[in-house]
Amino acid sequence: MAALPDGFQYAHDGSHAFFAQPIERSLNDKREYRLVQLNNQLQVLLIHDAEADKSAAAMDVHVGHLSDPDNLQGLAHFLEHLLFLGTEKYPRENAYKEYLAQHSGKSNASTSLDNTTYHFEVGHEYLEGALDRFAQFFIAPLFNADCKEREIRAVDSEFKRNLQQDSRRQFQLAKTLSSPQHPYWHFSTGNVTTLEEEPTKAGIDVRSELMQFHAKYYSASIMRLAILGREPLNELVQWAVEKFSAVRNLGITPPAYPHGPLTANELLRTTFLKPVKNLRSLVITFPYPDQTAHYTVQPARYIGHLIGHEGEGSILSLLKRKGWADKLSTGNSSGGIGFEFLKIVIDLTPEGLARYEEVVLVVFQYIMMIRQQGLQAYIWDELSSLSSIAFRFKEKSPASNYVTSLVRIMQRGYAPEWVISGADLIREYNPGLIQASMDVLEVDRWHCTVVAQDMAVVPGGAFTCKERWYGTEYHVAPVSASLLDKLRNLSPHAELHLPGPNDYIPRNFDTHKLPVVTPLKAPTLLKHTALTRLWHKKDDIFWVPKVNLYFQLTTPLVLASPANFVRSVLFVKLVKDSLTEEAYSAELAGLKYALDVTVEGIVLKIEGYNDKALVLLQTVVERIKHLQVDVQRFYVLLEQLERQYANFAIEEPNRLAMYVMSQLLQEKQWTYSEKLEELQGLTPHDIQAFQPWLLSRLQIEGLVHGNMGEEQALEACAMVETILAPTRPLTATELLPARSVLLPQARCVHEQEVPNATNVNSAIEYYFQVDYHDGSKVFFEQEGAELAWRRERSALTQIVAQILQEPCFNQLRTREQLGYIVHCTTRINAGSTGLRIVVQSERDPRFLQSRIEDFLVTRIGTMFGEMTEAEFVKHVRSLVNKKLETDKMLKEETTRYWEQISSKVYDFAQIPQEVAAMQAVTLSDVKVFYQIWMHPASGLCRSLQVHMRSQALGPYSEMEEVDQSKDRRSPPIVDVMVKDIVQFKAGLTLSKAPLPVDILSRHDAPSISIRSTL
Repeated sequence: MAALPDGFQYAHDGSHAFFAQPIERSLNDKREYRLVQLNNQLQVLLIHDAEADKSAAAMDVHVGHLSDPDNLQGLAHFLEHLLFLGTEKYPRENAYKEYLAQHSGKSNASTSLDNTTYHFEVGHEYLEGALDRFAQFFIAPLFNADCKEREIRAVDSEFKRNLQQDSRRQFQLAKTLSSPQHPYWHFSTGNVTTLEEEPTKAGIDVRSELMQFHAKYYSASIMRLAILGREPLNELVQWAVEKFSAVRNLGITPPAYPHGPLTANELLRTTFLKPVKNLRSLVITFPYPDQTAHYTVQPARYIGHLIGHEGEGSILSLLKRKGWADKLSTGNSSGGIGFEFLKIVIDLTPEGLARYEEVVLVVFQYIMMIRQQGLQAYIWDELSSLSSIAFRFKEKSPASNYVTSLVRIMQRGYAPEWVISGADLIREYNPGLIQASMDVLEVDRWHCTVVAQDMAVVPGGAFTCKERWYGTEYHVAPVSASLLDKLRNLSPHAELHLPGPNDYIPRNFDTHKLPVVTPLKAPTLLKHTALTRLWHKKDDIFWVPKVNLYFQLTTPLVLASPANFVRSVLFVKLVKDSLTEEAYSAELAGLKYALDVTVEGIVLKIEGYNDKALVLLQTVVERIKHLQVDVQRFYVLLEQLERQYANFAIEEPNRLAMYVMSQLLQEKQWTYSEKLEELQGLTPHDIQAFQPWLLSRLQIEGLVHGNMGEEQALEACAMVETILAPTRPLTATELLPARSVLLPQARCVHEQEVPNATNVNSAIEYYFQVDYHDGSKVFFEQEGAELAWRRERSALTQIVAQILQEPCFNQLRTREQLGYIVHCTTRINAGSTGLRIVVQSERDPRFLQSRIEDFLVTRIGTMFGEMTEAEFVKHVRSLVNKKLETDKMLKEETTRYWEQISSKVYDFAQIPQEVAAMQAVTLSDVKVFYQIWMHPASGLCRSLQVHMRSQALGPYSEMEEVDQSKDRRSPPIVDVMVKDIVQFKAGLTLSKAPLPVDILSRHDAPSISIRSTL
């Protein structure tokens, strides 16, 4: 038998080897683990989770686009696409996705620099069938020639979807400008040029090259597999052996790169990059040694902690005081085996952009300071302690996410006993190694990128070059001699210093755990007055020392006008900005807050360890009440918000389509242009004067959920009430919820141009409103009848969406290749429910409309006509299983309760009641539902479409054709062309407002604290 890694020994039957020592896991983790190595050298981590609703598996192949041939860039990514389309055992190309869709599952894959990861999740009863299909992709994929051209189009569509994304453009430009002697320069995604046009001209058979790539790299020896299921570990091991032992082993090791892609030719250069959106940032990139071998020390974590700190004495604190920056982040990013980068990213103000060299100086002054002071034991102790606390109380994540993260960790070469904990824990105190890692950050070994549209900062005043793939305009110049001279003669900065001890580190982790037979299904109403409602649930499931404190400060002022809305947003931004230093310490210690403006008012959330939660709550609420507007920061944040609103027009067309659809359907929604206009001329005094008005009249509704008892929950609520001290509560009329418009019985279409003239993509959202009644046309005589009707209609809509998801994707994306983004989901608005199909494509939206309607009539009409009861039951069961999934972590449970509380519906029994409604739905019900509400020819159908049309298509002329190809078609039918959104909505009736399931007025003592469980 072959030699085994340390700690492994062969099983009695010789079919595999297993790691014989315990695997370190969190004390909060009740799952069981076993690490095995099959005889083909494939290492597999098996996870037994007796409570799993979903089973999952992931396979990582330690090869990515760094290994693409120079003349076939994007090949690894193309292989990832083509691999899933049929195997010798399961030749039908959508057999895998169809199986998953019918059993509460889904799948995905991704290609990175030197990893390609495939993963799926599925209802726990169906793991073996999914594993059998999954394994075949790595044993006998077909790489069907009939799919090749279609999937090249899919890769090209994905590339074109990303053309206007600044993050992609920056990433590719950094690659393009790296050393041409290193494969890092490759174009990672690929497109029709690299995968079809150029290979065809060169006489290259792309499918043949793909199969050679697969034969060269897809070896069990560089693969890692993780499987999570309810089955006992022995059974999971047996499945792994049976299904994956046939994966071919070439005995190879992963490709490695002993030298990085930044050489002397690329260092000490500044790249000036013109973004699509109005962005301003400075990126300092250091070539960094591969840190994988140092995982017990994690020196880059110590360095990143200090450089990225936001407290007093930090880089960011100083830059904000000078008015030069808004945000800073730092960390090491992996490259391939053998090289990494350490990047410092700073978001600049206009003044900071003009002084970017001074910003660079501040960064290097801080690096000099931490290098000179050396490793500080108290900082290392804090980091080590916090990592231990976080690991000790680590909560579950969704099964698919968990196995995906594990297979990537398995590729890092950690000790087998630390395969789960290796990335989380800092184990070793090694001052010499940390100091050596600091010393790498030299003033003569870095690259600078300045991202801005302003050409005034560019030497010569012009972007002189254009990147080939994304068309990014840029200019490269040496770092100035004056800056280099200052860097080589640095002196300390008096305002920069190391952070002090962190007072937010938790000390008390007692959860007062008690035996619980049946956990509570809903929170308890602890307090109900004219001003306040407080809901509470002591955690009786997860038993972690954490709490979630959520408070909604409801005020109709926020949505009363666009002027009020933007004032509210600016007020909240100023509060958050003023809390940066204090809140950062809390966040490092596992306690964070969020403060956001919604259509109802302001929402405050405190999440994390309960030990210091009330301290942070008091700090935030007092700042809300007593904020003194900083004039300098006001103008910085005002300009930031202006850019944010203006940049929305550059978003992807599918996002714009969904935004316009919401604008059409919502009773009241201010547009970005309206909000942008209201920002003009605002002053610090305006916000200071608005603050007391905003807080003067409120309704406060809170949820305290987690490791906090009733007494402390009431203390938290009293704290919010006392500090904010609103003058009086809101009236019942002021608390009426928002509603939606009710569409006419017609096919309505609204067309807009995509504002970004350089975006080649168009999009459509095709929406069917199905939850139709306005209270006058439907009369419910019995109490609860309306709620039952609502649940039945919701159940039908969700079932139809479940049935349509896979065939919609398979037909419109996989077969017709309309675009990379295709999905079919429900859309829920205040007071109405519907179903939508969204497509983003280079094709004209009118053509997309015709293809969607053809799909609904031909494909779906036929499918419903042929569907058997057994097939229908599979779909219902799949949806029911998704609904009945248990919460994996405290926050998931909190979110469920908060959705009911913040919507003022309080339907805490929604899930079991919806499940009951779904189980009562018949195939006949669904067919009738489809014919009435979704068939394009139905006279009762109420549909609304938003067409976002690319300017690249040119204006409509005397257009009878909707396709730009030779395929001539008559224009699709439109009953109502919506030219003016306001006028359209003005002529429609409104839905009934969402009403509470449990009428809270039954608590007839509004001036006293009471307890009642709904």
